[in-house]
Amino acid sequence: MAPDPPERPGPPAPGAPPPYTKYRARRNPFGRADAAPSVGEADSRPYNVHRAGSGDGRNRPRLRLPRRRPAGLSPGRVALRVLLAAVAWLVLSGVLFLISALVHRDDVGGGLTSSGFPPVSPTTVLVLGSDRRPQGSGEPGARGDAARADSILLLRTGGGHSSRLSIPRDTVVDIPGRGANKVNAAFAFGGASLMAETITANLGIEIDHVVEVSFSNFPDLIDAMGGIDYQGGCVVSKINGGFKNGGYTLRLKSGKTRIDGEQALALARTRKNLCNPRESDLTRARRQQKLFAAMKSRLVSPGAFIRLPFISWAVPKSLRSDMGGPTLLGLFAALATSGTPPTRILKPTGDVTLPDGGQALKVDEASRQRAAARFLRE
Repeated sequence: MAPDPPERPGPPAPGAPPPYTKYRARRNPFGRADAAPSVGEADSRPYNVHRAGSGDGRNRPRLRLPRRRPAGLSPGRVALRVLLAAVAWLVLSGVLFLISALVHRDDVGGGLTSSGFPPVSPTTVLVLGSDRRPQGSGEPGARGDAARADSILLLRTGGGHSSRLSIPRDTVVDIPGRGANKVNAAFAFGGASLMAETITANLGIEIDHVVEVSFSNFPDLIDAMGGIDYQGGCVVSKINGGFKNGGYTLRLKSGKTRIDGEQALALARTRKNLCNPRESDLTRARRQQKLFAAMKSRLVSPGAFIRLPFISWAVPKSLRSDMGGPTLLGLFAALATSGTPPTRILKPTGDVTLPDGGQALKVDEASRQRAAARFLRE
């Protein structure tokens, strides 16, 4: 026979205390006898019921819930916020660049061809560093519009191309309508348009756009970058007579040096280096290419990202170009993503005496064709 089921306790007598059950906590392996039950156990096990007035309930087992990490400290959320902040910083920099390009636009002249947008299509840009200084600026040697090109550089970028060709300023060419003369004289005769036409006539390279670097605003661009790191030999030069005569005196030690805008401008304009009087115009061209490479290296550094809005505003101020803001922005994007190709120099094959008695550099036709073909191929 099955045992009789246990009798259920009846209701308590009037005035009697309610019944309660005592539970003894299990001892865990670490020796704590008062360990609280887990969440699952707490759901299935009853709590102790204390008599009214018999205690303050401090021995009641407490329900422990798993701790939740604050939503703001999640690694995924932090990474997302950093990414959004970086995108906003880039957008702000782009907007400032476009506004600055619109405000400071100064067309160098027409007569150029255009093959498309620089990042997508192969684009050839003529970069000129002229000795043009504003009239009335107080700087010795200010010539206004009657200026010559101190440096002449061809850039080809976009569409998988990346090449550079430097043309020494004393190279003799046939200037359309002017006859044989130094190539930098084309800029004085007819500005950037005639310079582009001259290069096309002598090298067979079509020029899509022209960028003229402004001496008056170039230092501001370098300073906006926080300076650049230049590495080279000793340079001591006196621009326009040096400090004693109202010009600028540059002194750089051999090795790597952080230079500011004024120093970079003086370095680009140095023709007579007192540290090495044997330097030629070709040495000057190589020094300018080192400056160009140092600027690009600085632009892609982490420090430049923090200064990006200031750089974006300063770049259009330091240039004169036929390009508008979007095209200029595309050009710099193409240059930043196309690597750093070596700068080749149109090497002279001899010397020539001009009708006025001046000495210049001669490049034979075969050398010109080889240099142009290599420039367009790379």
